[in-house]
Amino acid sequence: MRAVIGRRFGGIDDLVYEETAPPALAPGTIRVVVRAAGVSFANLLFIAGKHQNRPSIPFIPGTEIGGIVSEIAPDVRTTLKVGDRVCAGLPSGGFADQAIVDAANVFPIPDRLGFEGATLFPTIYATAYAGLKWRADLKPGETLLVHGAAGASGLAAVEIGRALGATVIATAGGARKVAAVKDYGADHAIDYRDGGFRDRVLDITGGRGVDVVFDPVGGDVFDESLRCVAPLGRLLPIGFASGRIPEIPANLVLVKNLTVIGLYWGFYMAWGKSKADAALRARVGVLFDELFGLFEAGKLRAPVDRSLPLSKFADALRRVESREVIGKIVLLPE
Repeated sequence: MRAVIGRRFGGIDDLVYEETAPPALAPGTIRVVVRAAGVSFANLLFIAGKHQNRPSIPFIPGTEIGGIVSEIAPDVRTTLKVGDRVCAGLPSGGFADQAIVDAANVFPIPDRLGFEGATLFPTIYATAYAGLKWRADLKPGETLLVHGAAGASGLAAVEIGRALGATVIATAGGARKVAAVKDYGADHAIDYRDGGFRDRVLDITGGRGVDVVFDPVGGDVFDESLRCVAPLGRLLPIGFASGRIPEIPANLVLVKNLTVIGLYWGFYMAWGKSKADAALRARVGVLFDELFGLFEAGKLRAPVDRSLPLSKFADALRRVESREVIGKIVLLPE
């Protein structure tokens, strides 16, 4: 098979695209012919050896795929069958023309959902939905602040926030991104390049602040969010794209009765050292049913910025690195 391979940790230029032996089917797994692989900021951390899922070398990046079931291990009990259209989440191995995936992390997709759009569901939509509904318990009528709102994670949070009945305030950098987040349903869009967002958020909320913050950025953005979150508010850090992991001043948590809620989606997918139990993993299946229901209802649009051949992986990663992508960029095996 053809795959993107890393033989050492480093940068984009340390990866190669070449022929390699296909992975062996293992107990409890399903082989998927990859038709599309999502590209994310987390891939850059993974390639550099800085992600919490540190792979063994050599490695194949890629955590979210859409494709077709081609083989099922004999011990797997599933309603899936060879030929089914699916999306799947995996700790690595997606940047290839086939992948072996834990059977519990393979999900059938609706007929009208293309493979490119399907790549947003295994980690992007799942993280936003689990974070906002399961962890932050976002309620109808509450106010949600979404940072990095023009990226794939941010747009997913905007759409899901609206679907859950919240008023959504989105921050983004530049007129093009502000227009995009409005198009995807944000009630208010703030260009943070025009002097931050705290004062604008307080103006919009009548001085009260927001109920929930969805933050894939971290750093100064998290710090400023603490100054415009309402009493009893919930802050959901889901990534640190800024490069700085913030430190939380406990006095603000105390006096404002705040809740800071972590979410690592890999825990639910059993990727990390600590793994969800069987009951939680069963709950993941219900989550995907609900997500696909929202898609079928027209509430999730699965935004794909552009698709490139798998051989152009370096171009795709550099586009993500430049932070100019709106929504998802996808690789297509040739």
